[in-house]
Amino acid sequence: MELKEKVVNYELTDTVDLMNSSDYKERFQAEYLQTKIRYDNLHKMLVKYEAKTLDFEPRCPIDILQMQAYYMGNYLKQLEIRAEIENIDISQF
Repeated sequence: MELKEKVVNYELTDTVDLMNSSDYKERFQAEYLQTKIRYDNLHKMLVKYEAKTLDFEPRCPIDILQMQAYYMGNYLKQLEIRAEIENIDISQF
């Protein structure tokens, strides 16, 4: 399966083929990309919240969302380390 060429903004729907692949490396790429998409969106929301430009009020306390972003960032780091060890290309994401 061919990965898309460098795309600035991936969406979760872009990961479907990778997620359904029989190749564990492609499934890993999907997991990484899905987590990265979610993390990036949460991070953008938190930046807007801090800048007081967010156009809605979060239902959940901001410290919960900040902790979620923290743990998601750490999880991404662990996935990046594993990708390096297992020679899984995630550089296009």
